[in-house]
Amino acid sequence: MRTGGFAEWGDVLGDEVMAGALIDRLVHHCHIVNICGNSDRIKDHQNMLQSGSERRRKKVAA
Repeated sequence: MRTGGFAEWGDVLGDEVMAGALIDRLVHHCHIVNICGNSDRIKDHQNMLQSGSERRRKKVAA
C-alpha cells in the first residue's frame, strides 16, 4: 500500500486551500523523512492473511 503524500490531502479533507494551510503549519519546523517499502506490520498482516486462507483450503479439502 502506498500513499500519495501531501498531494492527496486536499481530496481527503475536501478543501485544497485548507489542506495547504494545515500542511504548512504541520511541517513548519519539521524534517520530513520519506520511507519507502512495506512496514513489518504490513508484511505480518499479509502473512497472516495468507496462512489463514491456506488453513481454510485445508479444511475444505479434508
